[in-house]
Amino acid sequence: MAEIIKLEFDGSARSQKQIKKVEAILDAGGVVAYPTDTQYGLGVNPFNEEAVLYLYNIKNRPLDKPFIVLANAVEGLGCLISDFTSDAKILMDAFWPGPLTILCRVLPHLPAKLTADTGKIGVRIPGNKFTRQFLEVLKQPLTATSANISGEKDLTSAIEVDSVLGTQVSAIIDGGGSQRGLPSTVIDATVSPPVILREGAISKEQIEPVVGKLA
Repeated sequence: MAEIIKLEFDGSARSQKQIKKVEAILDAGGVVAYPTDTQYGLGVNPFNEEAVLYLYNIKNRPLDKPFIVLANAVEGLGCLISDFTSDAKILMDAFWPGPLTILCRVLPHLPAKLTADTGKIGVRIPGNKFTRQFLEVLKQPLTATSANISGEKDLTSAIEVDSVLGTQVSAIIDGGGSQRGLPSTVIDATVSPPVILREGAISKEQIEPVVGKLA
């Protein structure tokens, strides 16, 4: 089964050792599970193509369904995104941190499979404070696909993840239980007007007063 790590962000020698361990796993192309806003997610280094392909494999996920990526702050997305449209910037200012995933155009050096060859990637600054702290100490963005087999139930605790995927992930970051709820809303801000691809926790009625009428 996977190692379950209870991370603390107190700057102690113990916490620094734990963070170094997680960094080594990611650098080696491994997978870590960690809490996000509504469930546990699976994180790999988004720049490691082999790790991204392995993620498709353990989830039994179709290769035409891209992954989203989380960062702790907008500045952490500069290594992924070629440009932010004016609509994307407005949406980020209005709804981040929070459950709005925004599609933007990617820089060319990212693995094509990360984006399912679309040239676009969904990015988000999560509302979960623990998740943001985790991403901050790692100093890198992570994929955030749900920690389950595609089509099966969401997993909302470290123990649940271990029981289902414990033999396929290297470590599980125990940040307590996540609350099941609506998934993030996904909006494509590379087109004008933007298009909602999945309506979730943030409704169309909340978005249109901010950015104007959607397609």
